[in-house]
Amino acid sequence: MLELQVVWWELIMRALIIYVALFVMIRVTGKRAVGQFSPFDLIVVLLLAQAVSGSLTGGDESLPGGLIIALALLTLNVLMDFITSYSSKAGRLLEGREVLLGRNGRIFEDALKENLITRGALEAALRHADVPLEEMGAAILEADGKISVLRNR
Repeated sequence: MLELQVVWWELIMRALIIYVALFVMIRVTGKRAVGQFSPFDLIVVLLLAQAVSGSLTGGDESLPGGLIIALALLTLNVLMDFITSYSSKAGRLLEGREVLLGRNGRIFEDALKENLITRGALEAALRHADVPLEEMGAAILEADGKISVLRNR
């Protein structure tokens, strides 16, 4: 329980590799805020966690091994936050950019398709912002996956 079955640095390397691989896979599959997860998205996240758990531990189920992996993952997350807060170029690369989904009451269907956003999700964002389509000044898919709606003035 307290004795590592794998050398400590291997656990850190495993955490780093899995973190980077999952980050790239999730970035490639598109933006979506946690609040916008469909039931299918949630299932994928849960299955991803289960799928990579063995790869993270490398067979080490000791308490120190779990703590080393947790510390490595949290450190990577803080490092990503630090890098993106001090470098706008890194922020755009790692977090992405905002995308214009519509302007002046017109929805850009191509932008919806490219970003895997349904028309229904955009219409829900309009309702949430209490902005009818004809009064929409702009609808923007933010880098974090949320949809912002601005009213036409």
